[in-house]
Amino acid sequence: MGIETITSRHNALLTHIRKLASSRAYRDGCGEYLGDGMKLLDEALRWGAPLKTVVVDEKTEPPELRGDVRVVRVSGELMRSVSPAETPQGALFTAELVRAPLPDRLAGERYLVLDGVQDPGNVGTILRTADAFECDGVFLVNACADLYNPKTVRSTMGAIFRQKVWTCTADELDALLKRSQLPLYGAALRGDTVSLRDVKLSRAAIAVGSEGSGLSGELLSMCAGTLRIPMSKRCESLNAAVAASVLLWEMYR
Repeated sequence: MGIETITSRHNALLTHIRKLASSRAYRDGCGEYLGDGMKLLDEALRWGAPLKTVVVDEKTEPPELRGDVRVVRVSGELMRSVSPAETPQGALFTAELVRAPLPDRLAGERYLVLDGVQDPGNVGTILRTADAFECDGVFLVNACADLYNPKTVRSTMGAIFRQKVWTCTADELDALLKRSQLPLYGAALRGDTVSLRDVKLSRAAIAVGSEGSGLSGELLSMCAGTLRIPMSKRCESLNAAVAASVLLWEMYR
């Protein structure tokens, strides 16, 4: 495995990495995304992510890689100049960006829908939780945070390489759920709201909205019913990632 050495912060690869870190349009345009840290790199290798480039600092030894993966070494100073993390973890990697096409029908039992959840950390944490509780897939609807934002990728702790995720419109989701004969419930309050404890969720999809706005009217109109999470009356709501975790656990249970 040959290792290149880069010493200039103006090198084309380092410029490319900075753009991957900062621009969704650039990631989409070149079909590539950025991950950081040895732990995430190990997960990417374990689950067969299509790696393109690995960058390590002078204190880090790269793992065994395929022969077609470009391997580069930089100084700690250069690593800090390109890493999206405040404290770089010794390694960065780029991988091919693959967006899964919507299936014709859903063969699984439990799905989660994120409606306008715009915080990358929340989206990543939710994907990690969905993976832990064996959710069959997650849908991103209505301008959710980019799945391939470096903060999202990091927050998944490797679940991004395993968890099925689709980005689609509300209309596409509605048609797919109807073809699959899968009911959609919303985490929201309206006239038909019931406690989460009183609904059978062994085969269902549940929609969670943003912490600030909740579910959109578009998604609410698609819901067969709405659910509330039992909690203290003095608490108005939960963070989107925490609410999703409770719902995912209940479906898993």
